[in-house]
Amino acid sequence: MTIREQLNAIASQRILILDGAMGSMIQALNLTEEDFRGCNGEAFAGHPTPLKGCNDPLCLTRPETITAIHEAYLEAGVDIVNDGMDDSAPDAEKAIAVFIDNALFDPNVPAAAAGQSVVV
Repeated sequence: MTIREQLNAIASQRILILDGAMGSMIQALNLTEEDFRGCNGEAFAGHPTPLKGCNDPLCLTRPETITAIHEAYLEAGVDIVNDGMDDSAPDAEKAIAVFIDNALFDPNVPAAAAGQSVVV
């Protein structure tokens, strides 16, 4: 049975609960600019604008933080966690312009890995 078939089967029996606002959980942690740039600033040290508030880089610079938020939602009883990387939408990517080696940073891969690590 595929994951979609499993979800459909469960959803036919009860309401499934999706996790909550990832951004609100991140804001509650009062992270610093250094948290967003990476340990000692090496991950995004050369980025020309402040990154605090741009949550996507956290899946590389603070993956344990993203994983802990997913775990908190699962402990609260949610059925589904998502990657929470709303900033990775094309318009946000252009506005934030986070680059690694001149290639656009795609936070969805490490973000999905962080979520998957707590449910598998």
